[in-house]
Amino acid sequence: MSKEKIVIALGGNALQDAKGPATAEAQLDVVKRTCKYIAEIVKRGHEIAIVHGNGPQVGRILLASETAKETTPAMPFDVCGAMSQGYIGYHIQQGMKPALAGIGRGDIPVVTLVTQMVVDKDDPGFKNPTKPIGPFYSEQEAKEMEAKGYTMKEDAGRGFRRVVASPIPTEIYEIDSVNRLWDSTIVITCGGGGIPVIKNDNGELEGVAAVIDKDFAAELLAEKTGADVLMILTEVDRVAINFNKPDQKDLAEMTVAEAEKYCEEGHFAPGSMLPKVQAAIKFAKANPGKKAIITSLYSAVDALDGKTGTVITL
Repeated sequence: MSKEKIVIALGGNALQDAKGPATAEAQLDVVKRTCKYIAEIVKRGHEIAIVHGNGPQVGRILLASETAKETTPAMPFDVCGAMSQGYIGYHIQQGMKPALAGIGRGDIPVVTLVTQMVVDKDDPGFKNPTKPIGPFYSEQEAKEMEAKGYTMKEDAGRGFRRVVASPIPTEIYEIDSVNRLWDSTIVITCGGGGIPVIKNDNGELEGVAAVIDKDFAAELLAEKTGADVLMILTEVDRVAINFNKPDQKDLAEMTVAEAEKYCEEGHFAPGSMLPKVQAAIKFAKANPGKKAIITSLYSAVDALDGKTGTVITL
């Protein structure tokens, strides 16, 4: 297989066990296992950059900050996002170095770049919060949270979560640095979708309260780095229509037209598979001849070989 430039978007299951303890130590254990799968992609000679989500992590950071606000000032949402970028990136760095050493490529540097993502201050996402953050709550707990002014939504049958605005990124502010590092370094960038910022009237950057979907951030990164493949890693090996129904059908491939049709028919859950498919569509449209792959972390190498995964092309 020829060497390809691949942007890898890691889903929440690649960072922590949803059924395990929500501790930093537990996250590091999961991340170390995740990095062994990513290292297998590097072993094949591919060049990669890593994007990760941060929904549960930034939610916990914000919750801790708000809980302690009587003794110390609460951190703004954008600062919580930056904090999550730092500590998740640190864990991935700790996991990638031994994983790379295990394939004989311990010489490859791994760095985390705190990344700002420019969004439009008038993005409609600010008026319709959809991005889930933090832990899951029961329906009763969700009602109590709503009474405090939070926006709560049911999340794919798993419980209720707080939701925040999720604007679409228009610019990666540090993209020049990413491109300079690409040939020599594995860069962990656009973490948590990047820190959402707007440009004020003076052209200066200001952080805003939002979480950018990491799949759209990864798509923009793939475009701006000239990547050959956008690989979105999630919990399932393939995208399916009629998911969890008797007539469920797993898809090995989709054209952009087919994927758009399935989106319109409501086959993919918002906040779950829908943004992944939408990001894949956007990448395939903008890059004729290139492809997006949606698959599980554990099947990533097989998906590159065409043995599994869902491939989206124009």
